[in-house]
Amino acid sequence: MAVMMQAFYWDAPAKENKVGEWWNYLAEKVPQLSDSGFDALWLPPVSKCPTQSSNGYDPYDYFDLGDIDQKGSVKTAYGNRAELERLIKALHDRSMGAIADMVINHNSGADEEELNPLDGQKRWTKFNPKSGKFPRDWNCFHPSRYEQAMREGENFAGFPHLCHRNPRVYEAMYEYARMMIEDLDFDGFRFDFVKGFGAWMIGLLAKYQYQKKDGREFTPFVVGEYWSGPGDIEGWLDRIRAVTDKQIAAFDFPLRYKLKDVCDQLGYSLMNLTDGKSVVAARPFNAVTFVENHDMGGNEIVNDKMLAYSFILTGDGYPCVFWYDYFNCELARPNMPNGIDALVAAHHAHAGGESSILHVDPDLYIMQRGGNEGQSGLVYVLNNLGDKWSGTSVKTRWQSQRFKPVAWDGHDTAHPDERTTDADGNAEFPAPPRGYCVYAPAND
Repeated sequence: MAVMMQAFYWDAPAKENKVGEWWNYLAEKVPQLSDSGFDALWLPPVSKCPTQSSNGYDPYDYFDLGDIDQKGSVKTAYGNRAELERLIKALHDRSMGAIADMVINHNSGADEEELNPLDGQKRWTKFNPKSGKFPRDWNCFHPSRYEQAMREGENFAGFPHLCHRNPRVYEAMYEYARMMIEDLDFDGFRFDFVKGFGAWMIGLLAKYQYQKKDGREFTPFVVGEYWSGPGDIEGWLDRIRAVTDKQIAAFDFPLRYKLKDVCDQLGYSLMNLTDGKSVVAARPFNAVTFVENHDMGGNEIVNDKMLAYSFILTGDGYPCVFWYDYFNCELARPNMPNGIDALVAAHHAHAGGESSILHVDPDLYIMQRGGNEGQSGLVYVLNNLGDKWSGTSVKTRWQSQRFKPVAWDGHDTAHPDERTTDADGNAEFPAPPRGYCVYAPAND
């Protein structure tokens, strides 16, 4: 199993006093994150934007990675190309992956305003990047001669909206993706705002036969940010599947909002976690689960956030941990049983095999992972009650098996007791008030 970290948050370089030095700062953290069990870092967008204070989501020159003096700076907010390459090498030296944030829907910072002859409107669509790569004009954006109506998706924040039907745009996006995988040695893509362009574009970028510098053919990991409900995300995944045979994932926004309600609404029924209305419930192999990300400002989880992390790090899907929670909120809690580090360790050692819900009611949720060749399996208990420990007897797949608690947290931090199933596999598994406990089969 694997765990990703989103290795930035909104305005992270400025808030950490690391403007232009974020790549170097991340490289310093790689040994710690590797030792804690993270297998990949999702990195912020790498390209030059209109200002150095940009977080990267308004690209101007895709091929300037912080080495050309334009738009008021040489480096991006995160650094330059050489520093980025050293970071990726540091990750690979630790057998960790690097996920590139791909912003291919919209641009910003145009050099000139120009008239679009198709609708008579003036827009900032004349780009003359100093890299000399991918200069563009009104015909590279919507509306263009290739696609006059914006049928393929939503516009974002009023920025010029790229028309991928234009062969110049299509070719530039291929070249950009190829640079990421083949030249910079990234291992995968996170596509930003995928509701803004055709699923066919991601399908084609995913199925291209990339080739690493050593000649190996390489298939990147791909996940899309489709910020919507379960039905819309299902439809997007279906459209992707129609144009590629590659495995594509989606961030599980529906699950995230359920977990926010679990954490922030006393009395929220845990039965909502079993209604099937999430990506991970419908397509566990297509789900990247998460608790927070850089876009959740104003909508963050306020209370008992570890409940949410315990759920994604024991259940199905590919869990993603947020840098700000891990470091700034100090939820890592190394060498303690009640932090993210303990849950990541439990994920790797135990969270394998089929997931089965053993019990659910409004205030108590108990789930079993059956285990596989490399992972022992586990019993996970989530207690919604705020005033007492709670558990119930459930029938597990293990007979006469002793279980030890390996990770737990809640409003009572007392050490949970070990449990032993009877000859039929039954035992009672409790968790602390407004808390969780992960029990794993004991080997000794």
